[in-house]
Amino acid sequence: MQESDNQELAKEAEKVPFWRMMLSVMQASFGVQSKKNKERDFASGSIKGFVIAALVFTILFVVTVATVVNLILP
Repeated sequence: MQESDNQELAKEAEKVPFWRMMLSVMQASFGVQSKKNKERDFASGSIKGFVIAALVFTILFVVTVATVVNLILP
């Protein structure tokens, strides 16, 4: 069973699409990412995509919070 999990992670780690990186960043930021996804992300070896995804998420999050605050407060 351990070997099949490792083979599955290696297969998924080859190339992680950007949308999956964004999903992983969102899950990690809210603390709900599974151990399997975290291992897949670290096995991918490409930090550049995750850094870009994290920057995009952070910018969108800050803009969303600022917009909501501006709409609520007169």
